[in-house]
Amino acid sequence: MTVRVLVIGDVLLDRDINGDVRRICPDAPAPVVEVGTVSERAGGAGLAATLLARDGIDVHLVTAFAEDEPAKRLEALLTEKVTVVPALTASGTRCKTRVRSAGQSLLRLDTDPPADAPGVLTDWDQQAVLDELELADAVLVSDYAGGVLDHEGLRNVLRRWASQRAMVWDPHPRGIGPVPGVTLATPNRAEAMHFAEAGPKDPLDLVATELCARWEAWAVAVTDGGNGVFTAAGGGPPLFTPTPVRYQGDCCGAGDRFAGTAAARLGAGATARDAVAEAVEDTASWLTAGGVAGGSSSGTSSSATPSGGSSSGGADAVDVVRRVRAGGGTVVATGGCFDVLHAGHIASLEAARQLGDALVVLVNSDESVRRLKGDSRPVNSIEDRCRLLRSLRCVDAVEVFEENAPTAALDRLRPDIWAKGGDYTVEMLPETPLVTGWGGRVVLLPYLPGRSTTAVLDHSYGKDYR
Repeated sequence: MTVRVLVIGDVLLDRDINGDVRRICPDAPAPVVEVGTVSERAGGAGLAATLLARDGIDVHLVTAFAEDEPAKRLEALLTEKVTVVPALTASGTRCKTRVRSAGQSLLRLDTDPPADAPGVLTDWDQQAVLDELELADAVLVSDYAGGVLDHEGLRNVLRRWASQRAMVWDPHPRGIGPVPGVTLATPNRAEAMHFAEAGPKDPLDLVATELCARWEAWAVAVTDGGNGVFTAAGGGPPLFTPTPVRYQGDCCGAGDRFAGTAAARLGAGATARDAVAEAVEDTASWLTAGGVAGGSSSGTSSSATPSGGSSSGGADAVDVVRRVRAGGGTVVATGGCFDVLHAGHIASLEAARQLGDALVVLVNSDESVRRLKGDSRPVNSIEDRCRLLRSLRCVDAVEVFEENAPTAALDRLRPDIWAKGGDYTVEMLPETPLVTGWGGRVVLLPYLPGRSTTAVLDHSYGKDYR
């Protein structure tokens, strides 16, 4: 089913200047950027709209365009992906230029219309907006404080339609907040604290509840970066949704992606809380795929560290090894099926972590476990097994391997120490020659008698559990 989402808000032109820094300016303590590439994209509500324009989502954008050269380039960028309805006119196009090197922003240059310019003009096409609202499954209001959402006529229309359509309002601290009755408002931490007039120590769950009442919204989701989202809805206790990864790169557009995905899910019939949960997962996948720089598709890459999420990927293990090695530390690895996590596993993992500065756990895939243990295993999927392992403080990274033994993964990571439970001997481990071959060591760990997955299953289900 195709979901039609109407995005309403301020657009701007984003420009990225990417280059290399190899020297410092001789007349000032400033880096010299040797320009490599210059790229442009739609920003503001334009970015929110283009990030939404993916399979199964039909995106229309109501905005204000100026009559200048940047506006022409901006409209051309937008119409490649979305249906644009220029229902209002702006006095000028805002432009934001980022100077970047090695993935980091060094400087941002903003070009705004003159302060005495009239802003968004009062002459507008109200019927075009009404026609779009009539056909939309959901509405995303993306406020970038450019004047579109301050337009009295447009705001009155949105006020009337807030109860008739699933409406997500993504506010801006320089805006005036959502109209009453929106389905979901999505401020970030700073925006929420601003609108709630809260202090820096006020808990975000209480701030979300306060804004839900103040804005007369059905739900308010306060995003807190890599920590997660607090959602207040229906007068009950707020729900906390943690993020599955802690992303370390450029988060530009993450709020737009989150609000847009939530709007699309609401338009497809999801509840506010389910829409928030799906938006958290989608935004995390999009960021780890490279975010704005990587396009609009979902995916995974090594730019994020899992924080208890369900991903079974292992790219983070490479990052952990590289980081620890760079600091002169010791990398420890251990492995196994970890099908039903029990006290014996915990004792071994905690002991392994004490051997070095980071612990990487290599885990058999579902198919690998079946080959080793039989068709009735694993009891828990690879996603669940990885999630449990990553939740342990002693585990720094998890990597999945498909073979019967983790030799290929070990050869790629080359830990300093390969640690295994004391029910093995060094001679029993096929990995021993490989590890010692690059100068690594094999260490045996304490073994708690009677603790095993088989024993747990025998006790829980009887001998015939298979």
